[in-house]
Amino acid sequence: MGSFVGGDQMLPAFSLRQIADRWTFAPVATGLVIAVAALYLWGVWRVGSRHPARPWPWWRTWLFVCGLAVIVVATQSGIGAYDDVLFWDHMIQHLLLIMVAPPLLVLGQPITLLLHASRNPLHTWAKRAVRSPVAAFLTWPPFTIAAYAAVIVGTHLTSAMNVVMTNQWARDGEHALYLIAGYLFFLPLLGREPIRWRIPYPIRILVLIVAMPVDTFTGLVLGYSATGMTGMMSRSWGPSPVDDVHLGGAVMWIGGDAIMLALIMGVFLAWSRDDRGAFGSLGWLDAARRTRLASLAEAAPAGGASQLAAGAAATDKREPGVAVTGAASAAQRADRHRDVDADEEELAAYNAYLARLGEAESVSGKPPRR
Repeated sequence: MGSFVGGDQMLPAFSLRQIADRWTFAPVATGLVIAVAALYLWGVWRVGSRHPARPWPWWRTWLFVCGLAVIVVATQSGIGAYDDVLFWDHMIQHLLLIMVAPPLLVLGQPITLLLHASRNPLHTWAKRAVRSPVAAFLTWPPFTIAAYAAVIVGTHLTSAMNVVMTNQWARDGEHALYLIAGYLFFLPLLGREPIRWRIPYPIRILVLIVAMPVDTFTGLVLGYSATGMTGMMSRSWGPSPVDDVHLGGAVMWIGGDAIMLALIMGVFLAWSRDDRGAFGSLGWLDAARRTRLASLAEAAPAGGASQLAAGAAATDKREPGVAVTGAASAAQRADRHRDVDADEEELAAYNAYLARLGEAESVSGKPPRR
């Protein structure tokens, strides 16, 4: 049994067994995690029932659920139980909440799932919210980098840390802040949600590299601290208060940079396997073809029938047997879960091209080619 110091129970020495055995129950956090998981799984079921031929990818569901599991482990397992006893354990918790759980949630693509699973008026409301100026600003990379840096530095190198260590409500707010800041930071870098920003892979890697010194700087400052962390619970085991802070700095420096390096390698691997990086959800061939298509449609009356017929023949050769829906079918093959309005816009552009082609051919007295 643990002893009591100052009215609080002194926890036994930290160990892997304590992480696995010492669980705490947080009703609010648990309820939110269960609600989010239930809504996500409902969306997966809804998409599967509405589109049996193209269900929601199972691996995205698995990643999202793993992200929620990381939140539970960080806050309610032994890692959460010792977060006010050992500062270095506190730092492990922070890394899980801001650098591990958010990327997993982003890769789960909950926004795209909502758009595919919902109907009006929820569908229209969600689409407007995602495309609103507020959402565009919150996912703007310069803002997300600044927010990420401010959260890391502000909660570790200022007096805010003392408040967090002595106030449970402030600690819960800090956890939520980590999740929000991490999600916004990684959303335009790792996700394919229908947000405004489409960042090429080299820029994504550059942004991750730029963010690495934030963890390094914070870890080094803590590593050279000459005092212990205020507000930690009493204990008769483990490192001294100053050594504990130094270990926490090492966790932030080495652990944070290691996670960021792993994410950089993941982005680089995705880049090497995906030739669509510079054009969002379209391959570069599709992007070039559609750009050419739009220019031909605009120049149809003045460009002559021969040029338009050649463009149509090239399209027919690439997609034999496909007429009006050729562009939409290519887009679906490129990414079947991208923005639901994109196919309609491409179909309208292609139909406009065919209409102009018909007008040009009628002037020349030849039947239009389709």
